[in-house]
Amino acid sequence: MVVIDATVLMPLMRPDIPVPAGADGIPITRVKERIDYLVKRLEKERTKIIVPTPALSEVLVRAGAEASEKIIEHLQKFAVFRIEPFDTKAAIEVAAMNRELLNSRQRKRGIGNATWAKIKFDWQIVAIAKVCAATMIYSDDGDIKAISARAGIKVQALADLPLPPEDAQLGLELTGAADDSLKERENENQEDPRS
Repeated sequence: MVVIDATVLMPLMRPDIPVPAGADGIPITRVKERIDYLVKRLEKERTKIIVPTPALSEVLVRAGAEASEKIIEHLQKFAVFRIEPFDTKAAIEVAAMNRELLNSRQRKRGIGNATWAKIKFDWQIVAIAKVCAATMIYSDDGDIKAISARAGIKVQALADLPLPPEDAQLGLELTGAADDSLKERENENQEDPRS
């Protein structure tokens, strides 16, 4: 199982949003193709994609009522997606993560510069991933990455998602002898009155 958070779910479900930027600040190219290929690949491998309800709510907050219904219907239509709530097991996991952080005296340091409210929200997402035994979280959120590292879950950024193989190949521009030969044949056909 894998988890996608709002930073990956948003461009998948709401293509009207601006193209997100990568860690380098440069807009990520071909975002939709990357995410679609990820979903197809995971579906082919029969790997469930967990959508944590806190991440889902981030996507729905500005979508409006009608668009929210369509997003939920879309996710429920495909067997590859599974919406997972923040339940009792996840609450226990967040408490354990908080307890560990408090006992380490690090408190918020090393987690990020976000507000405590946002970090707690991110903890819920990571806790759901941990409870579901997810092996990967797809996210561009630095706080998710930091919390996941503490929880022992790998994170992959949107910019690091591969493009579909046919799109990743570059077109070949043929120049040189073969190109010259083609031009010669075209010239011969133009000069030959029988053509």
